[in-house]
Amino acid sequence: MSGLEIERKFLVKKGDAYKRAAFSSSHIQQGYIPAEGATVRVRVRDDKAYLTIKGKSRDGGMTRYEFEKEITLDEAAHLMQLCQGGVIDKHRYLVKSGSHTFEVDEFHGDNDGLVMAEVELGSETEDFVKPDFIGPEVTGDPHFYNSHMLAHPFSTWKELVPEEYR
Repeated sequence: MSGLEIERKFLVKKGDAYKRAAFSSSHIQQGYIPAEGATVRVRVRDDKAYLTIKGKSRDGGMTRYEFEKEITLDEAAHLMQLCQGGVIDKHRYLVKSGSHTFEVDEFHGDNDGLVMAEVELGSETEDFVKPDFIGPEVTGDPHFYNSHMLAHPFSTWKELVPEEYR
């Protein structure tokens, strides 16, 4: 897959409402290969692996170019050796809301306590229905970029987030 990715990110309220609403869940581990001017991610999601290259964000962090290709688990294992700063470990829950699917990520390790949701859109002005557990928008805030959280984990700045979202 390649093309423009348009997504918005939100904090998720404490509790397990998103888990009860989910129709699917998976375990994800991902690392980042240093690159100038792009984000290069290696991801293992359950029994599949992907190489993703994302361009710089524009429009307040909502839109950027994305290229993604499925790779073998063996290729992912080798590429993970090129990743720096550790690995992001999380569980992802898929929640249907209106005509959209929210991806809710529950982070582990040094990012434990952070739960965020993303929704992909067809345009920057597209309307969508937010589930009740969705909180404030954090689109474009670098604190909430997975690649940023490797060097600056949630455990070091969680007091910046309101109590009901950590």
